[in-house]
Amino acid sequence: MRIPRGSRRYRAFLAVAGLAGALLVRLLGATWRVRVVGEDPIAEGKPLVAAYCWRNRGIVVPISQSRDGDLACSVLSHLGFGASPRGSSSRGATGLLRSLIRLTRAGETVGFLPDGPRGPARIAKPGVIGLARATGAPLVPVGISAHPSTQFGSWDRALLPLPFARVACSYGEPIRVPKNTTGESFEKLRGEFEATLDRMNHQLDAELGLAERPGAVAERLS
Repeated sequence: MRIPRGSRRYRAFLAVAGLAGALLVRLLGATWRVRVVGEDPIAEGKPLVAAYCWRNRGIVVPISQSRDGDLACSVLSHLGFGASPRGSSSRGATGLLRSLIRLTRAGETVGFLPDGPRGPARIAKPGVIGLARATGAPLVPVGISAHPSTQFGSWDRALLPLPFARVACSYGEPIRVPKNTTGESFEKLRGEFEATLDRMNHQLDAELGLAERPGAVAERLS
């Protein structure tokens, strides 16, 4: 029987599961051997990887309104991320974009999986380009790979580095989106951004000896 969302039992479950998930990420991350290419735009020390690498920085990550999203929010909260705005391209998209614009203009750093939350994998959604255009914030592409690792059974086949894995994290050059970018120019920039992310991830996979994967692409607005 599923626990009703919003109930006291559900909130207790999320708190416990989120704490356990965050602890697992911290323990795993402490064993990884990380190589970083490029400059982390908000580094306060040596950058690490994925949720572990950006922990304790208050970075804001938009999360879907699903039950899985509830758990992800709890884990990120225990890892020191900012409160996650909720929504997706199909539910609450307009309100989510307004929240992200407000947060970015207030100086917050926003992290995305630009092909999420439902995919298809490696296809960057236009919302992230629109946010960069509306706020003037630079778009920083980030490629991530790891070996050995396991893949989740989700649509994006996201990677989880195993203990003592070699992890590679690559930061690309910041991209500025002019406010007058519309129509074909907008779509061209979206396609170029998508291709950059794809190229970065393929290169890291090849360097670590991974087979080709339809994994999630990652980027950040800062």
